[in-house]
Amino acid sequence: MSDDISSLKHLGKPKTELNYDEPSADILDTFANPYPDREYTIQFVTGEFTSLCPVTGQPDFATIEINYIPNKLCIESKSLKLYLLAYRQHGSFAETITNQILQDLVQACAPAWMEVKAGFVARGGIRMNLRAVHQGSSVKNQ
Repeated sequence: MSDDISSLKHLGKPKTELNYDEPSADILDTFANPYPDREYTIQFVTGEFTSLCPVTGQPDFATIEINYIPNKLCIESKSLKLYLLAYRQHGSFAETITNQILQDLVQACAPAWMEVKAGFVARGGIRMNLRAVHQGSSVKNQ
């Protein structure tokens, strides 16, 4: 079995264009799920997520965990890294960011199921943990 990488925009390119303030689902690359008849989970975790508070402009730091059961498409990890990096100078509340990440990833790959967890570092002594979930259709129903 060989993987079709012809549609990937970022992986293997000699120069990577970095975007620090405009997260968009258009950044995300996908590839065909090599096991579409099997239900399995893919997990991405990054402890280096940053964004800005929309009110103060101060940086917010978070660990982002993405878990999903793919249907026909999988998310390519380098494009995901570039997508998450695009939040670095983007001002938005943690609730908006967590749900926007879920929305953009669902738009990109239409998973059977997906959750995005965001653990924002304490500010003023309060740590914030968020979880947004997409209940898609079962792989077996596709």
